[in-house]
Amino acid sequence: MSSLQNKTFRWRVDPFHPCRETLVQAASVIQRGGILIYPTETFYGLGGDPFSEFAVKRIYAIKERDMKKPLPLIADCLESVKRVVQEWPPEASHLAQEFWPGPLTLILPLGGPFPSTLHGGSGNIALRVSSHPLARALATLSGGWIISTSANKTGEPPFSDLLDLPTQMENMVDGILDGGPLPGERPSTIVDLSCSVPRLLREGAIPREKILRALDFQRVVPRAP
Repeated sequence: MSSLQNKTFRWRVDPFHPCRETLVQAASVIQRGGILIYPTETFYGLGGDPFSEFAVKRIYAIKERDMKKPLPLIADCLESVKRVVQEWPPEASHLAQEFWPGPLTLILPLGGPFPSTLHGGSGNIALRVSSHPLARALATLSGGWIISTSANKTGEPPFSDLLDLPTQMENMVDGILDGGPLPGERPSTIVDLSCSVPRLLREGAIPREKILRALDFQRVVPRAP
């Protein structure tokens, strides 16, 4: 699937002192239903408007991702998260207080108006508040939310430097926000809070021991082999 225009816009920004006009231009790509590659606190992400079914389907197509696998989101703040989840359990409060903004993705029952395509009809939503200033600013300027899945084809490794961006993917998106090389060591840790007992689905940038300590909880169910 090609981009919305004949060429892909590309902006180089200082992640700590970004030009607001540049961020507004990048966010306008998302607002128009476009797809943007942008930096996060882990790897470069592939983003779009989560309320746009058109944008959601484009991201699935670009990644060649199974549409039954939900797409995660980045929120601009905790208040935005609470507005779209059905419930906010104590475990979520403990984890958010300890690790947000940061590389922790929580899965919670959905209570907001996102299209079912986004979450694969699961009724749950995967979300985090990013610690990367550009990702969070983009979410703010895009209405509080952006899709945040790694910018790679399914089955291929994510990248932390745009020098590793495949030309084919570059030609399929509408904009690239270049924030320089990223840490990129491990993806976000994922904890499922949609069930009665928290489940650690992926141990990533935040290790299991820290999750347990934050929950003061002796039994987090690991992902089934």
